[in-house]
Amino acid sequence: MNKKQKTKNAVSAIGGQEKRVLMCGNEAIGEAAILCGCRFYAGYPITPQNELIAHMARRMREVGGVFIQAESELAAISMVFGASLTGERAMTSSSSPGISLKQEGISYLAGCQLPAVIVNMSRGGPGLGNISPSQSDYLQATRGGGHGDYRTIVLGPASVQELFDLTTEAFNLADKYRMQVIILGDGMLGQMMEPLILKKPLIKKYKKDWVLTGTRGRSPRIIRSLYLKKGALEKFNEKLQKRYSSIKKDEVRYEEINTRHCDLLLVSFGSASRFTKAAMKLAEKEGLKVGMIRPITLWPFPMKAIAKASQKAKGILVVEMNCGQMLEDVKLAACGKCRVDFYGRSGGSMPTEKEILFKIKEILK
Repeated sequence: MNKKQKTKNAVSAIGGQEKRVLMCGNEAIGEAAILCGCRFYAGYPITPQNELIAHMARRMREVGGVFIQAESELAAISMVFGASLTGERAMTSSSSPGISLKQEGISYLAGCQLPAVIVNMSRGGPGLGNISPSQSDYLQATRGGGHGDYRTIVLGPASVQELFDLTTEAFNLADKYRMQVIILGDGMLGQMMEPLILKKPLIKKYKKDWVLTGTRGRSPRIIRSLYLKKGALEKFNEKLQKRYSSIKKDEVRYEEINTRHCDLLLVSFGSASRFTKAAMKLAEKEGLKVGMIRPITLWPFPMKAIAKASQKAKGILVVEMNCGQMLEDVKLAACGKCRVDFYGRSGGSMPTEKEILFKIKEILK
């Protein structure tokens, strides 16, 4: 079987039709990556994302792609750097401390404007912490994480289906803007199993006239992040900031529920939003007017949507599986228009809908 036939099989595996399967979140990301044209993966084992590595090890061989279990997280992100230089859709994955090790490489990717998809199935921290689900990597992901003035697009899925769908979105956005996209999940999302509609993804192709493929028939190209001439680096940073401004304008995604006439606005993302949504339904049954905004892009953050809702609500309750990291962005968005409260669990502990309901009642009494 030649490479062309293998590549075709990645899509024909689902027969061109939607197919309902039961799959864990980590495998859903891997399958989506394969189906939308990812042909290079490098990673290093760490719980709770090892199912993704195992899936890519098996499937890359079947579609003629390249799978490498690197000797370290630092090596893995550097290999993704090299693969992206050639124009291939490339991906790596890890969990919290492993992502920390990749930060230097992510900064180099940003400095060279190389597209890449980076998956973080977060665990409890700081340090080695534990392997339970946590959202304590929010600030690291949404503020760049490494050195320099750069940003990464950050997607916060809340289900196995969204892990699948947003993986395709991640590769399309990475190619469109020549930048890095982080899929920020956690141990619960990565390892739990849910029904998934497996479907042929919408692959958007963008011209890559910057790739390094040899100079036969064309003039040389240079990709670098070192600018020593006075003013050159500042000019480059201004170019990046202009791109980031465009992304903040055009690529904001969020879910909005009952925000027009709510007394209390709930804001939550990822796994925590599942518990928050359940608490909202319990509150509604008790006659409480509660709405919700669930950010899907954590950067760019839905500032305008929250600002608009905060003008009507009496208060906002932010629910996270950390000590209050997204809380900072919500407060910035609300800009003092209403009271902002927080309920969070950290260190791998998860909130329950009853705990959140108790907090809702406490605020609205």
